[in-house]
Amino acid sequence: MRAYIDGTPRTLGPDFLPFFDPSKTAVISIDLHRGHLEDSPDCPCPAPRVREIVPVVDAFHAQARALGVPVIHVRAVLRKGGVDDVKGLKAAWRLVFPLHVGPIPNADEHAIQGTRWNEFVTHVAPDDLIVETKKRLSAFYPTDLDFLLRNLGTRSVVINGCLTDCCVLNAAFDASNLGYNVVVARDLVRGTNAELEDAALRIMAMHVGIVSDSRDIAQAWGAPG
Repeated sequence: MRAYIDGTPRTLGPDFLPFFDPSKTAVISIDLHRGHLEDSPDCPCPAPRVREIVPVVDAFHAQARALGVPVIHVRAVLRKGGVDDVKGLKAAWRLVFPLHVGPIPNADEHAIQGTRWNEFVTHVAPDDLIVETKKRLSAFYPTDLDFLLRNLGTRSVVINGCLTDCCVLNAAFDASNLGYNVVVARDLVRGTNAELEDAALRIMAMHVGIVSDSRDIAQAWGAPG
């Protein structure tokens, strides 16, 4: 078992074996939908760095399914009309994020129910599970993800998706605070930019769980190759 400590790969001791028990693990894939990944000027919350990881995320999910590890796809879905956000209590990111990245012309369409922006870009298999009540930055708020994980008998979660410095970071902290063993797949997440991505990975590795490459995670599970 290997993990990144201060950005450097190191071998872990036996205390971390429970983090890699496939019989008690679920994969959580966050917000890999068109609202972030569409290569279009009207994409409501573009995350262009994330597009490159879609094939490797799909490959990792296939390995997880083959070993009986549940794959849970989480996406933000806001009610039509904007009461959950745009016309209700506006999420803070809508105000502060553009200060750093510039105006986002179609931001009000982000995650609106029934739009094409909610369509997953990653492959969703028939037996995969979907959580789509995410309305803020954490996959756990105000969703039933924790309820689902506990009913699956989950003790460890492997997180992938976007953005490393935002929704992935929030999910990792919430999962840890709820008592789960947290593993973040380093090569299956991308951030706003390389600097923030690296900082978020170091923060998660220091405070909430394990940051490891998907190949090492799959090998620890007992996947072939």
